[in-house]
Amino acid sequence: MSAHISIDSDGTWLVPDNPKIAFIQGDGIGTDIWPGARMVLDTAVAAVFSNQKKIDWVPVAAGADSFERTGKWLPEETLETMRSLKVAMKGPLATPVGDGIRSLNVQIRRTLDLYACIRPVRYYPPVPSPMKHPEQVDMVVFRENTEDVYAGIEWASGSRESRQLLGLLKTHLDCDLPGSCALGVKPMSPEKTKRLVKKACEYAFENNRKSVTLMHKGNIMKFTEGGFRRWGYETALESFGDRMITEDLLYEKYEGIVPDGHVVIRDRIADMVFADVLLKPEQYDIIACPNLNGDYISDALAAQVGGLGIAPGANIGQACAVFEATHGTAPDIAGKDMANPCSMILSGAMMLDHLGWHTAGDAVRKAVARALAGGRVTPDLAGRLTGAKEVSCTRFSHIIGEKLVAGS
Repeated sequence: MSAHISIDSDGTWLVPDNPKIAFIQGDGIGTDIWPGARMVLDTAVAAVFSNQKKIDWVPVAAGADSFERTGKWLPEETLETMRSLKVAMKGPLATPVGDGIRSLNVQIRRTLDLYACIRPVRYYPPVPSPMKHPEQVDMVVFRENTEDVYAGIEWASGSRESRQLLGLLKTHLDCDLPGSCALGVKPMSPEKTKRLVKKACEYAFENNRKSVTLMHKGNIMKFTEGGFRRWGYETALESFGDRMITEDLLYEKYEGIVPDGHVVIRDRIADMVFADVLLKPEQYDIIACPNLNGDYISDALAAQVGGLGIAPGANIGQACAVFEATHGTAPDIAGKDMANPCSMILSGAMMLDHLGWHTAGDAVRKAVARALAGGRVTPDLAGRLTGAKEVSCTRFSHIIGEKLVAGS
């Protein structure tokens, strides 16, 4: 009998053998990739746990399909169900550009306080990559999900609010700005920065990673991104004591070699990070960053290993977690059964890890790797792989399922 996931008083997630988990199929290619992803995840759980565990999938509405049926892009009942069940899978959601509703993804993250966007990036051969050595890219991005310019505090050029704020800035803060300015606010706080960096450091220790790099633009934005840098160091050193060492100490005391059981905390300017991950990616392990930096760097890293089609992602808070495909809705190929399902499937593997079902998560990742290496892949990959055979989204999902069963 299925049951709800619960959280103990000490923050421990208590997962029953048959948990209820919400899912949003998504818009566009969401209808193509979700059925195969669900099949792969169910197959993994059944194979690894000999049918002793099973997920009870609960559908919830959001996006264009929800708007057509209910007049609401993101019904309150959907948020309540996700909050109650605590774990959800989500396909890509459409959001109009320009005037109108804000991003549904951002709204879900902020409403459910999913403060940590976690994006592991690694290479799966023989996926085509623009890099000479894509296998050197093995990083995890921790992006703060609730603050920065994504807070959505902005006003249009010429609006009453912009004129009022411009008056305040000119009169009381001596800011000389054109009267036609559109204005936005970039909030960043110590408490929200610290919980993000703490989670990144915990991940580093739990997964035997050697460094956490704070990515920021504090040389220009002294008090927001500069604050992120300062608060990041504070929480790393205060929360983990002498197990966390600075870069200076690494060379002064340890001759540049990270001792077992320790993690290096360091920082880099954002533009330097973009250059470094191309020139010396092996030097980066965990990257913790503010919201906008995280948006940019996670997609750039995904491109280095072959694209968003194989990039998983999770949005995790204290009391809820949502795992999602990191790409868009791709309306030009929606309904044609040709989309790459790997992002959704690999995000599902992250979900299995979150449930504590790591063996099943590992099995999914290995099956995806074997399927990609087999040469029968979706059109986005087949066109760039010599000798590859093009198959449908449905068929590729079944190939992954077959590899999973064969390798379990």
